[in-house]
Amino acid sequence: MIDLASLPDPEVIEELSFEAVFQSMLADAVAKFAAAGIDYDVGDLETDPVAIVLQAAAYRETLLRARANHVARNQILAFSTGSDLEHLAAHYDVARLAGETDERLRERIQLASIGRSPGGTHERLKAVAMASNVTVRDIATWTEGRDPTVNVAVLSTDLGGAASAQLLATVRAAIEAPNVRVVSDRYNVVSAVQTVVDLDLSVTLAPDAPETLLDALPDTIRQARDQEDLLGLDLFRSWIAKTAMVPGVSDVVVNAPPDNVAAVPYEAIKIGDVTIQFAGRAR
Repeated sequence: MIDLASLPDPEVIEELSFEAVFQSMLADAVAKFAAAGIDYDVGDLETDPVAIVLQAAAYRETLLRARANHVARNQILAFSTGSDLEHLAAHYDVARLAGETDERLRERIQLASIGRSPGGTHERLKAVAMASNVTVRDIATWTEGRDPTVNVAVLSTDLGGAASAQLLATVRAAIEAPNVRVVSDRYNVVSAVQTVVDLDLSVTLAPDAPETLLDALPDTIRQARDQEDLLGLDLFRSWIAKTAMVPGVSDVVVNAPPDNVAAVPYEAIKIGDVTIQFAGRAR
């Protein structure tokens, strides 16, 4: 899927400059005066009546061009927002879900276009899954050997990514709907989170850091992990230590896990209990 943010700005969107518009109008006025045999000298721009009128006209034209830019941008998927984006989505038979952000809706529009084939492609299944519930964050799909079963791992928007039994049932019902399901396929829908890793850290604080900082570290680590692209993401001890090194922390020793934890491409590793041991103070 194309990263829309990586595309250059479209040429239809004009770079605006009030000064450029004004100078163009002024030069045109001078030329027209000359053609009419009138010797016109711009003089003091602040008091010259012609310049004042042209400044007002240039300002108005700049506003009109800005409005044209806005209209043009909202017809382009990468920039469209709000109800304009919903009209673009309707072209692909996609409707905004309750509480759905513009960013998520843009992703579903792309998926709907890529996954038009009813042949059970990954993009098709992801589009169907994300349309089934706004809490579907991502999915992974895979088969094993010659077994025709299509495995679908669901990542939710909940912290850590674990999908509830209710969400899994919703996704299963969506992909097994008569207008979606490929007759020859069987589906196994599971949560992408299959591994939960508990952390144990020894943390040294700076001399002036409050001990309450230790209480906040578990949530800090979990939230930082949740910002990542979780499917297939390994859990490295170095990442844990780096993430825990917030201002006020002098040193972090990772006691557990004893080794890095590898994830398969269709798995998300969730951080479970986080034990913080106070290791004293140092600079």
